[in-house]
Amino acid sequence: MKTKTIRQTVTFPKAKPMEVYNLIMDAKKHSAFSGSKVKMSDKIDGKFEVFDGYCTGFNIELKEGKKIVQGWHFKEDGWPDDHFSICTFTFSKVPAGTKLSFSQVAIPEHKVETLKEGWKLYYWQPMKAYLAGKHSR
Repeated sequence: MKTKTIRQTVTFPKAKPMEVYNLIMDAKKHSAFSGSKVKMSDKIDGKFEVFDGYCTGFNIELKEGKKIVQGWHFKEDGWPDDHFSICTFTFSKVPAGTKLSFSQVAIPEHKVETLKEGWKLYYWQPMKAYLAGKHSR
């Protein structure tokens, strides 16, 4: 199976790295911005389930407020049942807020474009909106 990689960078204005980290790792916050049911372990090798089970996986590396590395499986046509792509989220403080550097490796080639847009539509934009609401109070 041919695979490809996605790399994206997003800045979250006024947010602290730990806030952005928690949006992904805290099940209640993840559910709040995604509008879906979320189960999230905060342990290495712990499992997670997001978007009502559309995505499942496990934690590989967790450094609070700095880095998340997870294996992700997507319930997509043509995505092998036993295949996980590796997603890395790195958080750094910048003058504007927090910069999130994201990469996803080992994506089945035919799913790259769909997932590129999916991260923007279902993660970065809703996360920004959630944080903007929190910071506008």
